[in-house]
Amino acid sequence: MDEIDWLHFPPLPALRAFEATVRLGGFSAAGRALNVTHAAIAQQVRGLEAHLGLALVHRDGRSLAVTPEGHLLASALNEGFGGIQTALAALRDEDEDRPVTVTLTPTFATNWLMPRLGKLWSRHPGLTVSLRPDPRVLDLRRERIDIGIRYGSGTWPGVDARFLASARQMIVAAPALFGGRAAIPPEELADLPWVLETDWPEQRQWIACCTGLDPALLKITEFPTEELLLSAARQGYGLHVASAALVENDLRNGTLRVVLDNEDDNFGYHIVTPPGPLRPAARTFLRWLVATD
Repeated sequence: MDEIDWLHFPPLPALRAFEATVRLGGFSAAGRALNVTHAAIAQQVRGLEAHLGLALVHRDGRSLAVTPEGHLLASALNEGFGGIQTALAALRDEDEDRPVTVTLTPTFATNWLMPRLGKLWSRHPGLTVSLRPDPRVLDLRRERIDIGIRYGSGTWPGVDARFLASARQMIVAAPALFGGRAAIPPEELADLPWVLETDWPEQRQWIACCTGLDPALLKITEFPTEELLLSAARQGYGLHVASAALVENDLRNGTLRVVLDNEDDNFGYHIVTPPGPLRPAARTFLRWLVATD
């Protein structure tokens, strides 16, 4: 770790006041959060600007505008204070029997993690896990979440990420749509019904790229969530573009079959954790998660 030049370091109360001002959107909100007056926060921020010789915020009517320099500093402070908060929480909770909290999408929880949890508890019977299924990307630090599972390229700021499972896309369908055949000919794909997610243009782009079909000409029924889409696909309502990781149980038990698989592994599901040490229980869950298949 590099040595900190404390002699030229701005006062920590001023840094704390400025970070809260930017994060909460004003002096009054920052004052309430830090239990001081609006004027005290404003004075701390002005003192910080004087110390640095830079404008960090300025008034724009009744709102507070943050300068580019202010955004840069606020981001660094949020990251630094967040790391301190994580370390302090880890120290406080070291001996607490608190469940390992995991955030992930409802679909991934249902179709990938839940079928595997029995193996976790057979190996670690005393480990408790609290799942937080949520389609949103939650802030691990602020929500006090130990581990997240996210879909994407694996490059996100403020977290450590490692690959967990492929998110390779494929077209699947219920056996009824095959009509007793081993495969559905590519030329018939345009004539069959499809079930796709509402407001997800990536699915249609994938269809156009991998099949050559024009999605605008297909018979598509839209559903708002992946859970409903998988249910519709299992009922034979149409062809569905799904992540391979989410339909592996369906493919194994025969409720769905592969129509087209282009083996594209550009995106995947990744384990994400906040920087810094994990609690012992979270480390146990992480080791199991990495080793599972």
